[in-house]
Parts: sequence; C-alpha cells; structure tokens
Amino acid sequence: MTDIQRCEIRPGRLVEWTLHPEAVEAAMSLPDDSRPLAYVQESHVRTARSVREDGLFVPTWLGTAFDIPGQVDLDVLQEALQAWTARHETLRSGFRWVGEEVRRFTLDTEAVVLHRADIGEFPDAEALTQHLEGRFDVAADALSWPNFIFTAVVRPDSTSVYMAFDHSNVDSYSIQRITAEIHELYAAGVEGRPLETAPVASYVDFGATERANADQIDDSHDIVAHWRKFIAQCDGKLPNFPVDLGLTPEGPLPTQKFMNEMIVNDADAAAFEAHCRPYGGSLIGVLAATGLIVREMNGLDVYRTVVPFHTRAKSKWSDSVGWYVGGAPIEIPVAQATDFESALEMVRDALRKNRPLSRIPIARVLRLLGSDFRPTSPDLYSIVSFVDARGILGSERWHELKAYGLIRVSYGDQVCAWINRLHEGLQFAGRYPDTDAAYKNMHLYVERLREFIISVARNTSAVPA
Repeated sequence: MTDIQRCEIRPGRLVEWTLHPEAVEAAMSLPDDSRPLAYVQESHVRTARSVREDGLFVPTWLGTAFDIPGQVDLDVLQEALQAWTARHETLRSGFRWVGEEVRRFTLDTEAVVLHRADIGEFPDAEALTQHLEGRFDVAADALSWPNFIFTAVVRPDSTSVYMAFDHSNVDSYSIQRITAEIHELYAAGVEGRPLETAPVASYVDFGATERANADQIDDSHDIVAHWRKFIAQCDGKLPNFPVDLGLTPEGPLPTQKFMNEMIVNDADAAAFEAHCRPYGGSLIGVLAATGLIVREMNGLDVYRTVVPFHTRAKSKWSDSVGWYVGGAPIEIPVAQATDFESALEMVRDALRKNRPLSRIPIARVLRLLGSDFRPTSPDLYSIVSFVDARGILGSERWHELKAYGLIRVSYGDQVCAWINRLHEGLQFAGRYPDTDAAYKNMHLYVERLREFIISVARNTSAVPA
C-alpha cells in the first residue's frame, strides 16, 4: 500500500477510460433499485456530504497500480477492463439523493460500455503524477457517479495501469486482487482465448442482506450495549490513536502526511509470526506490541481501539469487489501486562470475545445509540490493520510488476495504519495529521514497533515488558 507519489510513475502517453456517456445517461433514467445501500456505504456518502457542506473537499478514493510488460494492445486492454467492470455489480450501481434519503440504481451488465480518450504525452513524471491525482479526485468522487476511472501510461516497452475508485465500492482486499484479474483477462484477449466473464457474487446483494440482518436488532441488544459502554469509556467518542497528535480542539480538519516503509524483512517477519502463532498470529502480535509501545510512550493504562475485520464470511464473497469490512472494539489493560506473552493473551481473549461485534455495521450501532455522531472527519476512528497478502493471487509478482494498492492522502484527524505481510517482509503504511507532534510520535511508534518485532524474532532481551 502506498500513495500515488510513491508508486514509481514514469513518463509516457496517457490514455483513460470512463463509463461511456450513453451508459451514464441511461443510468440516470433508471428506476430505483429496491436493494438499499450497505450501512458502511451510506455512512461514507453521508460523511462526505457533511464534510463538503462544511466547506472542505476530501477525496476518499482507493486505487491500484501495476505494469503490463511489453507493447500493449489498447483494444484488448479495454475489453479486459470492460469485462471486469461488468462482472462486479457494485461498480455499475450508483446512489442518488431524494431529499434526505439515499437511493440505489443499477445498470445491467450489457449496458456497461467504456469510453476511451487519448489525453496525450507526459514527458515529466511529476507533472503526470499531479495530473493523475487531480483527475482521480474528480472522477472517483464519493458524491458523484460514475465514481471510478481507469488510466494507462503507454510506453514502447511497458504500460502502467492506474485505476481509482471511491471507497464506497472497494476495500484493500478488492484492490489487491485487481492486478492478477486484469492480467488474466488481458492475456486471454491477446491469446484469443474467450474472456472469463462468469458472474461473481454481488456486493450489492451482500449489503442488502447485511443491512436486513442489522435492522433486526434494537437499542436493547447486547452488541449495542457493548458499544455504548466502550464509547462512554472513550469520553463519548470513537478512539483515535493514543499518542499526542498535536490536534487543536475544535480546530479545522488538518491535512495529513503519509509514511510508508518496510518494517522488517521476511526472515524476521516469519520468526515474529512463529512466536505469535500459539496466540493467534501476527495480528495479535502487532496489537499487543502496539499496546505495550503506547503504554511506554504516554503511560497508558488501557489501550482501546477498533480492530477492522473482513466480513466475507462465506467463500462466495471471496472474488467479489466491495467494502467488506466491519469493526470490533477492544480494550487491553496494558498496565497489567507483565511481559509480551501476557499482552498476547489479553489481545487474544479480547478478540475472541468481541470479534462477533464486527458483524453488525458500526453505522447501525451509532444510529441506535441515538447520539449526535455527525461526522467532521472522513474517518470515524483510527485503525491499526493487519493483512497477510501472501495468499492473494499473483502477489508473488507484485514487485516485478510494480503493483501497488493506492491510498489517497488528503485531510483527517485520525491515524490509519496498515501493516501488510508481503513476501518480502512486513510493510507499514499510514496516514496521520500533519502536525509536528504527530510526525514525531508516529515515526517513534514505527521505529519502536520495528525494534519490538526484531527483538521478538531474534529472541533478544530488548522486548518491552
């Protein structure tokens, strides 16, 4: 995971694909789709509108980047991109406002047609990077539709593909799968094999089912009671990352900075995983280490956070593009931890107990709490996320193909950290408020996390207790 400034953009001829104007016009006259938005989608677009009404444009797109070696056939690439788009219903399903209500509409598969435009040569990589970011901000906006765009930077020896989507349609797992899927569709087209266009399970269907299930609970449900208590212990808010971020109370939403680095190599990552495996693996280890580190940094007694979990509970959702993420609140009494193993046990027990809470969307819970959670930031809470990406199809070629998941960094007062287990090791990517205090403390956190993992991996005595 990285931002667009760090994904090895090189000069070339820029081509872009958007949904054809005739398809867009047809969509605008479609009747409402009876399937509602997923709670996370509705929360996202309402937050975007709320922040926009406060006078701030906050881009929230995610994307992917990868190379196609050799001279590209743009017609075949267009067929691959079009076939892939048609397969994933969420990309051809949009939202519109009817008063204060958000309603869905959905194009049929056969109505999906892409329009190609030759934008021109970009001899300067920096100018191309700035152009792409600005273009993606407009074309993948949460409050407009279509809210995705595909581009290619064409060169004689290779072509770089950059694709951007508003977050309402994708999560990190979705974008990490794209490289292999487009490569396979493109290879089939070049070789004259039939394009694989078998339908996949629809995120639109998933969201409707998830919402129907969530709507069956009321404010007396145990899950709601747990969240109510958790939020009360966080002073009536959802938790931010527990270090000094230099935020000004009631101040404007700050810009953010991005950091991206390899924490440890494959050998140290594997040894850390082996140490943590009896307790549940590297996710448990990262959270336990984080709790001990923030205790050391600011004297914290209890580490409270919301842990993101995927909601692809059934295998049929594995190939589906969508935002399949829920959150579970946990409390780790780090002041009581006597060593790393005791912290691991605390995190393991907390996750075992509370992971089921992630099955009910947080947006539904907040609505039932009846409190005024009018969002002023695009992120409801901070996250420390861990994903083992080695099992994703094609991940062993990501370095060779210059494949990246892209994160838009703009504004926000929360910390979002993604720790990815790659074939090369453990990678840290994060965005945080652009303040001196946040810069100092986030870099200190990452450095101590690196030292901690290496200490565990190499069985040294430097592990904090």
